[in-house]
Amino acid sequence: MKKEKHPPIEGAKNWHEKHHLTLSFGNHLADTVANGMGSWKFIIVQSILVVLWMSLNLIGFVNHWDVYPFILLNLLFSTQAAYAAPIIMMSQNRQSDRDRVQAQADYQTNLDAKLEIEALAIQLKSLEVEKLDKIIRMLEEMKISPK
Repeated sequence: MKKEKHPPIEGAKNWHEKHHLTLSFGNHLADTVANGMGSWKFIIVQSILVVLWMSLNLIGFVNHWDVYPFILLNLLFSTQAAYAAPIIMMSQNRQSDRDRVQAQADYQTNLDAKLEIEALAIQLKSLEVEKLDKIIRMLEEMKISPK
């Protein structure tokens, strides 16, 4: 995945770019790790490595570095889970923050649109009243000066 260059925060086009630009290196790393661990590629590669590990330890006649019941493999999985869970939770918390910011931006957009629609409605009503007044004046003038 190519890393995009982003403009300065002041020049960011939308809330998502602003949020992305405020993330620290650790936050980016946590998101990358969470995205990687939540992919089919990770599951497939890990499954292949586990099958290979178990096969080499079951078939290997001379050099068993982790004999059945694969205690070292279980230790590796426990360590992976111990680090993966908090990293994924950090990423989910950031996603929640992004959702909250997006909801606030959507609310503000809806509020601005409502105010603009109300202003347009008032303007249309005043134009309508002006036109009706003009038509009434024209009709009155026609009554006053019959041809």
